[in-house]
Amino acid sequence: LKEKTEDLKRERRLAEDLLHQMLPKSVAKQLRKCQKVEAENYDQVTIFFSDIVGFTSIAASCTPLQVVEMLNNLYVCFDTRIESYDVYKVETIGDAYMVVSGLPERNGTKHANEIAKMSLDLVAAVRQVVIPHMPTGRLELRAGIHTG
Repeated sequence: LKEKTEDLKRERRLAEDLLHQMLPKSVAKQLRKCQKVEAENYDQVTIFFSDIVGFTSIAASCTPLQVVEMLNNLYVCFDTRIESYDVYKVETIGDAYMVVSGLPERNGTKHANEIAKMSLDLVAAVRQVVIPHMPTGRLELRAGIHTG
């Protein structure tokens, strides 16, 4: 019984971790409590979006597994670094990476500063990411920011 209880706790933690990867913690908490999640309006947020310069050409010269490994290395690096900032990762699709500050938790006027500092960090970090099948190659990041 004790072993089954531990297994259940472990599975519950895994399910919660997966839920928090897909939804903001505040939304997941409301859903777990069977509460209605209301749409909100945010007046002050800053969005960061990026992609890899020349990704199509790089991907064309790789096997599918090499592309997955390269993107995994990049996003593990990014995900680790963004933990130092007041930001929320919205999405990764292919080589696109989107992060926002000022939502789901409002942070007053800090949103632009948090995204600006984070973006400089990510632009510098991408130079350190090794492309496993192209050890002499380096990735370049194209980044954009919108605030309002």
